[in-house]
Amino acid sequence: MGCAAKVGRQGICAQPMLALLQGRYTARLAEGADDIMAAQTLRYQCFVAGRPGDDGQGRDADAFDPRCQHVLVEEAGSGQLACTYRLLILPSGAGLARSYAAQFYDLERLSAFPGPMMELGRFCVAPGRSPDADLLRVAWGAMTRIVDANRIALLFGCSSFAGADPARHMHALQALASRHLAPAAFRPARKAIGGPADAPVEFAANPVAFDPKLAQLQTPALLRTYLMMGGWVSDHAIIDQQLDTLHVFTGLPIASIPPARARALRALAV
Repeated sequence: MGCAAKVGRQGICAQPMLALLQGRYTARLAEGADDIMAAQTLRYQCFVAGRPGDDGQGRDADAFDPRCQHVLVEEAGSGQLACTYRLLILPSGAGLARSYAAQFYDLERLSAFPGPMMELGRFCVAPGRSPDADLLRVAWGAMTRIVDANRIALLFGCSSFAGADPARHMHALQALASRHLAPAAFRPARKAIGGPADAPVEFAANPVAFDPKLAQLQTPALLRTYLMMGGWVSDHAIIDQQLDTLHVFTGLPIASIPPARARALRALAV
């Protein structure tokens, strides 16, 4: 589907986002400073509050926010913010250096990937709120509209594990190394980014045995969804001491999504 509607900031086709309603929730693009502040406040509650990098400001804001569009998922009746995420659309791999992930991963190989790309980041659900089926449907439906309207070929980002200690995620990391590595032609390389605390967590060249049930439990829900749709990951992880997380680069070629799953996603976007 092409973008016949008005094209907004960063080249995102904004019109398909309007009036998306699933059950109790609606989704829309942030329209001004107040909306972005609301998203940043929710992100702070989910990612920063009480962690080593907490500066007490009550907002999770960075230099990438002005480059992105921000999606707000709200309760249809109260308007209360339930979920948010941000998107950066790149017409081609030539713009990968502008992405959040490029701070941590050498993406030179990925620059040859054909077609427009979209980075998804800071996906979070309000603390204390169960990510129920309606909420997830509207969040994925909104994303699907934007993917289709902008003819996105690759969705990518950093998938975070809660807790910076790799030992907590051993079975999940071994499963990723064994089953879900990016194709060599597009695989992110290591990038020197700082001192010993920032050293990449290497995956084993020959993964040892892992417990599939534990691997499933240790893998973040959003990453599990990407993998089930044909996604892949980097062959190393990065520790973020400030947020007390460990993350892996994640790519999802849209063409790899199974046809039945693609139809189901598009059904959510109507």
